[in-house]
Amino acid sequence: MYKTAEELRAELPSEQLVVPLSQGDILDACPLVFWADQTREVAEGDKPQSVEARVIILTQACDLANDKTVRAMVAVVHNAANLVQTGRVKEKFIRDNVRKGQVYGWYFLPAHTSCPGFPESLVDLRDLHTVPRALLEGLRDQGKLICRLITPYREHLAQHFSVTYSRIGLPEPYGTVE
Repeated sequence: MYKTAEELRAELPSEQLVVPLSQGDILDACPLVFWADQTREVAEGDKPQSVEARVIILTQACDLANDKTVRAMVAVVHNAANLVQTGRVKEKFIRDNVRKGQVYGWYFLPAHTSCPGFPESLVDLRDLHTVPRALLEGLRDQGKLICRLITPYREHLAQHFSVTYSRIGLPEPYGTVE
């Protein structure tokens, strides 16, 4: 399900020194900039805020491998237990809905023996950020690459991401004939 940074390094040819970034890479301490105020008016002097967060790279692997982009799209990865503890989501909601892929915008990442210490987590596909590729490479070089979601799981995540944003919303659900 996952490969650790050590496993990825072990697969490199001897002449290659660093693990290249790829879709599904999970990195810690990524600085993200955002606007906290949710009002429609921008007050004079409003400043963006920042936070460091665990993120997963959503940009296509081929674009990263072929140097087709200088920026990458990432989504915030939340520890599921922390979300439950803070009341943001209920454990039953995660167990019955998110794990089954029935919730647009949330993607479940299980804890797994292939990445020791990685807790059950939720990817928030509505908390997206575009960050410089160089910033992600710097985090990787600092040892912040936790693990990589491997195929076919990363494609499953990409599919859930695409469905979240490409679905056609109807003004109201279809009625049923009794």
